[in-house]
Amino acid sequence: MLLTPQLLIQAYLSGSFPMADPDEGNAIYWHTPERRGIIPLDDRFKVSKNLRRLYNKRKFELVINRNFAEVIERCSQNREDDTWISDEIKEAYIGLHEEGFAHSFEAYLDGELVGGLYGVCIRKAFFGESMFHTVTDASKVCLVFLVEFLREHHFKLLDTQYLNNHIQQFGAYEISHKKFLTILEDAMDQ
Repeated sequence: MLLTPQLLIQAYLSGSFPMADPDEGNAIYWHTPERRGIIPLDDRFKVSKNLRRLYNKRKFELVINRNFAEVIERCSQNREDDTWISDEIKEAYIGLHEEGFAHSFEAYLDGELVGGLYGVCIRKAFFGESMFHTVTDASKVCLVFLVEFLREHHFKLLDTQYLNNHIQQFGAYEISHKKFLTILEDAMDQ
């Protein structure tokens, strides 16, 4: 099955997303978690004082979509040998980016890309996919940049797919698949 932009959008709208399995020759599997991780876009979003200070210092140049392909490539390298970001996934998301649905939030230091994240944007929902950094806190600063952008543009949902310790520090929490679909539907109606 070819991962076209249309297929990917249809999957996200139904609450699913693809991941490659490196143990099975990078076969693509669709995931629809029963419990979904989300990052709150209200005052429950937590930023440590040190990170807020770093963000406000503007140490990093923060931009959107300057080098989407490089961000997704770095995210795939960041996962070592067990990456779910296969070449087919990369191509599909670059296609989605070219169609205007996938975006990267990037941090530069002295002109060099040192951190970033990418995800899919449909109406007022952003589906976070992956992040990387080569300089301490660069990806965290990108996440703050993303949340501020989403707030400014009145987004309703920041999906993280699965919950992990890294994003829990920002106030991320799990909701049921049913609740996720309700929030997603609201984000689509905006």
